[in-house]
Amino acid sequence: MSFVDTLRQWDEAVTYAERQDFQEALRIFLSIQEPNSKICFDIGCLHLLNQELDAAEKAFDCSIRKDEHLAVAFFQRGITFYRKKRYEESLGDFQQAFKALRGNQLIDYKALGLRCKLYACDVLHNMALAEAQLGKWEKAQENLVKALNYKTEAKLNIIDRALQSTLKQKLFKPVEFPSKELFKPNKHYVAELEKKDYLGKAKVVASVVPQDEFSGFAPLQPQVEDGPTRPKEPEVLRALEGEPHTVLFEFVPETSDELAVVPGNIVFVLQKGTDNWASVIFNERRGLVPYNYLERLEISLASKQNEGKRTPPSREPPTRPERKQGGTPRDNSSEDTQCKEETTDNSYIVKVRFTFTFIVKVPPGSPYVILIEKISKKLNLPSTAITLSLTSEANERSVIDANTEMERVWSHVKDRHITLWCNTKEQTDGKPQTEIHLVALHSYESSNPEDLSFHEGDTITLLSRVNQDWLEGQCKGNTGIFPASFVEEVPVNGQ
Repeated sequence: MSFVDTLRQWDEAVTYAERQDFQEALRIFLSIQEPNSKICFDIGCLHLLNQELDAAEKAFDCSIRKDEHLAVAFFQRGITFYRKKRYEESLGDFQQAFKALRGNQLIDYKALGLRCKLYACDVLHNMALAEAQLGKWEKAQENLVKALNYKTEAKLNIIDRALQSTLKQKLFKPVEFPSKELFKPNKHYVAELEKKDYLGKAKVVASVVPQDEFSGFAPLQPQVEDGPTRPKEPEVLRALEGEPHTVLFEFVPETSDELAVVPGNIVFVLQKGTDNWASVIFNERRGLVPYNYLERLEISLASKQNEGKRTPPSREPPTRPERKQGGTPRDNSSEDTQCKEETTDNSYIVKVRFTFTFIVKVPPGSPYVILIEKISKKLNLPSTAITLSLTSEANERSVIDANTEMERVWSHVKDRHITLWCNTKEQTDGKPQTEIHLVALHSYESSNPEDLSFHEGDTITLLSRVNQDWLEGQCKGNTGIFPASFVEEVPVNGQ
């Protein structure tokens, strides 16, 4: 059976399950000849829902054979063994599920197609119940106390009630995974199953032949004699919006409506303002860039002859133009938000060169304490672990610390901008802290140019935390962002 056929049947079975027709869903699932681990898991959940415990056990066995890191499959098989009163095997599966969590509070399977989360405190709760069934009440209490370290507010009452039961040596109910929630196939793959008519039906719009109904590839057309010949522009140029420009200098945005670009990028200018700022499109994103950082790019047949004759730009970028009220072009989609931003701000813009580049704002003439505090919060490091300098090479003359006269530092400010370099030397127990390394729990294929692709088991160096859901890192020489739920931190020295 081909991948397309498997995908189509998988999607059809999930659709029947969502309509509560579980018998038909199970019939379609069982007709799939080569099910993957997720499909086997779905089959096991439907058998478990029908109280068919032997069939559920076999399905979960198949799912675990195909993916030995699928913690939720161990959890569901543990529930199956518990219902069959095989408490030793149930305890072993719950222990395997907890091991697969790798010390995390939970695993969110949403990215893999399952709208559920597996909590570590739930796994420990069921481990304690299996221990209690075996008469090991002290072990059960230890697991429940351990579960308190992984608890969430919603799970606290369940653990407390279980602890009270163990103190009285009374059994309690297991926490069960919702069997009606199934793994779904990737929605983008499913969308591609639909047949699409990309060409459509041809229609004659003009012809020299009366009542011409020809709809082939070459209908009769009037010919123009002695017509001028001109080179045909590439089709891609007519499809793009704006005028193409090449970026000459790196530009780091300071506000939410500005766009980051680096030398060599090709941007398309939509509108140029009177204050020398331009509204551009780059990688399907809109934003503002100083127009004096750009150079018009002539993409035509004639430009091929002059390729390579351009003189390289100077090493120093031009001065950043001032933003003027009404003079800067605006993106209509975010106009309301941008109008609320302050257009006059006298703060100094400090560009900090670290393993990545970032920006902080400080009041003019700020003391060292304020500057280092802002950088410390940005890097999430103590101020004692950070060394600042005026040049890329830190020496006695360029290093900035609490004893530095800040007037000398701020004298390097030009047009409210200054660039500093940053190094870290954090100490922990007398030993320098190493880089933070992450291991990929699942493979991730990038869907955007700024994303980072990796495979399960790859090691990733953490560069920064974009937000609570996304991280920035480096893997195999490539840098980009990726979901935080796909990785976990590598323990240091086995801790």
